[in-house]
Amino acid sequence: MNIEAKARTFETQTSETLIIGVQKHREQMKNWSTFSDFYGETINTWLHAGEISTDSKTITKLPFSGNHTSLKRIYFVGLGERKHMTANELREAFATVGKELKAAKVSDIAIWVESFTTDQFEETEVAYLAGEGLNLGYYTTLSYKTTSNEPNTYLDQVQFVTEANIEDVVENFEIGKVYADAVNEARTLINLPPNLLTATDLADYATELANIYDLEVEILNKTQLEELGMGGILSVNKGSVEEPRLITIKYQGKPEWEDVIGFVGKGVTYDTGGYSLKPRDGMVGMKGDMGGAAAVLGAMRIIGETRPKQNVVAVIGSTDNMVSGEAFKPDDVITMYNGKTVEVLNTDAEGRLVLADAMTYAKQQGANYLIDVATLTGGVIVALGKDKTGALTNDEEFFEEFMEAAIETGEFVWRLPLTESDKKRIRKSEVADLNNSPGRDGHMIFGGGFVGEFAEGTPWIHLDIAGTSDAGAPHALGPKGGTGVMVRTLATLVELRDN
Repeated sequence: MNIEAKARTFETQTSETLIIGVQKHREQMKNWSTFSDFYGETINTWLHAGEISTDSKTITKLPFSGNHTSLKRIYFVGLGERKHMTANELREAFATVGKELKAAKVSDIAIWVESFTTDQFEETEVAYLAGEGLNLGYYTTLSYKTTSNEPNTYLDQVQFVTEANIEDVVENFEIGKVYADAVNEARTLINLPPNLLTATDLADYATELANIYDLEVEILNKTQLEELGMGGILSVNKGSVEEPRLITIKYQGKPEWEDVIGFVGKGVTYDTGGYSLKPRDGMVGMKGDMGGAAAVLGAMRIIGETRPKQNVVAVIGSTDNMVSGEAFKPDDVITMYNGKTVEVLNTDAEGRLVLADAMTYAKQQGANYLIDVATLTGGVIVALGKDKTGALTNDEEFFEEFMEAAIETGEFVWRLPLTESDKKRIRKSEVADLNNSPGRDGHMIFGGGFVGEFAEGTPWIHLDIAGTSDAGAPHALGPKGGTGVMVRTLATLVELRDN
């Protein structure tokens, strides 16, 4: 994308498409009279008559027939009440524009930055949200249909009509785009069919990502995992013909390897449930069971681009969970990487076994704080619905810091309790230290709580994104399919640590 570092006026911008925000009280909008002089007084008449909607996140597209060498159309973006507008609403408004532009195959735009400003949002903040929202909305899911030969369209050219410092505007738009691009990469990973994304493929993707940004990367294969005794990942992998991988990426933003944030992602590339077999309908969509890994890799992409002064290690355990004569079974007792034993009561509670070994490895790699991200349980959907990420923690201060990042990105997270009674049920077994499935009641808490057993004394947050990682229908920020949820929040947490 060419982001032009030259401030334009209405007269000098060269795009065919101009994006303008319209608020209910346009008399309060910065420099509105300048635009009405350019367009003509009819613009105020149409607004007054309601021909151009000012309702939040509505788009009115009008042709432009005035005296201009290139401008052909204007997208008026409804912003609602000026005083009520939030950052998330503005991000979603720009995403709505992105969808409209994609549908119309528009690739070259100009944005009147000041039309989106309020007392709360200056030009730089508008530029950031535009870079993020437009590119999130412009995304489309991969298609393997052979019925269309139409070339894909991309947002190729962006200009800014603004009186603000153009370098600051461009810089913030570019950062917003970095965040959106990382989310879109995560979405694409989640949407990949399982025959096109094995654990080996995911490891190759992670290696390529690390090489692009000069990050340290380590890939452990099955033989190496056996030598280390990673019983959790290896047990889940026993039924598969595809080898497992443990992926580690390190970013060092400080002189010393200390104060390290650890991201741990569940990378189960397909989950049949194993011998605790999922029903037919429950198996469809399990290609996205690596949404946690996608979130972690997306966050590392942003970190590689923005280079914060913070140390981060990302660890992803990756395998599929299949059925065969070699597959692990209910009643098996397995020994985890940290030496704890686990009684298997449910082979469809496999993600927590993979995460547990990865958590231990992250600590060995120096992680002082841990956040695991996983499409872990259907229980979180029963408890919270499909639009909320569920969370557990063992550290109030760390969780408050994380929530500051979640609120800033608009990604809704709700914390559930993890009590001593819950922990006793996870530790209840006549033959092992832990069991992997205490019951269906409180399922999200038991799943995350099991992972927490391997955090031990390290500050830890568990994020269950089973409801939020995949959208069953188009939504405010994108299309049906993988959402890339938590990419922006994880990266923002690191960014806040840098400030």
